[in-house]
Amino acid sequence: MTEAWIIDAVRTPRGIGKVGKGALANLHPQVLAATVLEAIVTRNDLDSATIDDVIWGTSAQRGPQGNDLARMSLLDAGYDTRVSGVTLDRFCGSGITAVNFATGMVMAGLEEAIVAGGTEMMSLTATMAAEDAARGAPPVMMDAGNLRLRARHPQSHQGVCADAIATIEGIAREELDALALESQKRTATAIAEDRFARSLIPVLHADGSVALDRDEFPRPGTTAEGLAALRPSFAAIADIPLAEDGATYRSMIAARYPDLTIEHSHHAGNSSGVVDGAAALLVTSPAYARRHGLKPRARVVAMANVGDCPTLMLNAPVPAARKALAKAGLSVEDIDLWEINEAFAVVTEKFIRDLDLDRSRVNVNGGAIALGHPIGATGAILIGTLLDELERRDLKRGLVTMCAAGGMAPAIIVERI
Repeated sequence: MTEAWIIDAVRTPRGIGKVGKGALANLHPQVLAATVLEAIVTRNDLDSATIDDVIWGTSAQRGPQGNDLARMSLLDAGYDTRVSGVTLDRFCGSGITAVNFATGMVMAGLEEAIVAGGTEMMSLTATMAAEDAARGAPPVMMDAGNLRLRARHPQSHQGVCADAIATIEGIAREELDALALESQKRTATAIAEDRFARSLIPVLHADGSVALDRDEFPRPGTTAEGLAALRPSFAAIADIPLAEDGATYRSMIAARYPDLTIEHSHHAGNSSGVVDGAAALLVTSPAYARRHGLKPRARVVAMANVGDCPTLMLNAPVPAARKALAKAGLSVEDIDLWEINEAFAVVTEKFIRDLDLDRSRVNVNGGAIALGHPIGATGAILIGTLLDELERRDLKRGLVTMCAAGGMAPAIIVERI
């Protein structure tokens, strides 16, 4: 089996995911994807015809994000028409999964060069949700109305799940806010020191003017007092009737944890930001890289996928990381840097505690609480961020993982070459 090499990683800035407020919110999702797809071949001086496939992660595949975003976007980027594309959905884990699928194809010798990544326009998702609500459509639940599935595996709102996990684990709101504040501080330092510059690709308007060339979401003025003053976000929605049978997000958790009294501790300041963004990585075989004069940045050491309790939904990153480490024959101590998506503060806090990690090696440039979480793209973004930081610090190895809806988590371990 051949190795899979990561040659390059690029991303757009993350724009605030709200129409009328975010700089990217009025652009087409294909434009964001095409921006990074074009950059990955241009800055590596490649003929796009030598790319075998594009594998793309997008969670909300409807409206402008539908119709196989990978294929439409590569055409918009000017790729040779012989390059194919496929779009997948593993919810928040879509970006990592796209890279892992590309890696597996290269390792198996089925393809030699694949561009993998993802796009998510959260502003578009919010707009469509508002339109659905305006016409009286009920909330789209994880089980999509399948009552048999709901009886077997009730699946609540992720924010309510986060509050439930914090309650079960005995993690206080003050501890979650402290993690959120640290995320903002680390991101502010990273931006001030230009640590994201290598991977960041400005998004342009059709006339060539700059739409966005910096991350738009960070709030460097965040304080502990400001976070403490925010009201919990998910207490109110926990008891909204969702179906004719009177089901609520709280009752779904109570079906499996009847003695649990949820303490609501998550809010806008310690949950991931709603943003728009895209990212792409070039994954190749060693033979392809040598033929085209490409210098590899890293090899993929191991990958893993794990399912966990769908009712609590957010606890799979720890077993996913352990599975990837076991596959690689590595221990926690062998990992120099960790990236765990900050979907909610409790996810990262629990991850650090369960694996007994050194906090100074986890999300060293902040995370989604400060920078935002464009669902289908975030995993690919984190891999690129990890590579940049391993190189900046002259370190060797890192692990990326994240929770995904439905109670899942993908993981990947990379090692610099």
